[in-house]
Amino acid sequence: MDRIEQIQFFQKKIKVSRETLNILLKFEELLKKSNKSLNLIGNSTINNIWIRHFTDSAQLIDLIDKNDSILIDVGTGAGLPGIVLSIVLKDRKQALDIKLIEKSKKKASFLKDVIRKLNLKAQVMNINLLDHEPYLVGDIITARAFKPLDIFLSVLQKKVKKYKKIIIFLGKTGKNQIEEASKTWDIKYNQRVSITNNDSLILEINNFKKK
Repeated sequence: MDRIEQIQFFQKKIKVSRETLNILLKFEELLKKSNKSLNLIGNSTINNIWIRHFTDSAQLIDLIDKNDSILIDVGTGAGLPGIVLSIVLKDRKQALDIKLIEKSKKKASFLKDVIRKLNLKAQVMNINLLDHEPYLVGDIITARAFKPLDIFLSVLQKKVKKYKKIIIFLGKTGKNQIEEASKTWDIKYNQRVSITNNDSLILEINNFKKK
């Protein structure tokens, strides 16, 4: 798809106002401008931002309940999915406190600049999750390309105090990651195929514990 077709695909799947679409266009511009110096997204995905990153991130909107109040995006990087969700939720007038965890100072600075310029409701936490005491409390904890599932669950077991659900993006190795993690963890989950790639999965974990 060319860029126009990608934007049309996003609109078909996510359905946002013209104003919100303009905010996403500004985010796209900021991403591209800073990508060379910060390596925010892979160079191979630059021309596929609206599908690979924006639509992919925004599809989580269907898994957010109206009574959810806090979403924590672990290893957010370029603000994916957190920034995109903040933009779409603003369009839908849904109050959700979004916390973006990013260990890189430069990327954290970029995220703060984006939040300020786009007037979003989100907070950047410039920390390395692995170096901090347990503190995470949120309705939704999400991660996109952070760690393999088995390792991520190990991190969450040590660092999360309270959650309602954990939503994880899994790529082509998703099924293998679930099988591998299930050897160590008893995981209660639902899964769905990503709307952007039939080989990718969205994993919604309701509970997990070590076997």
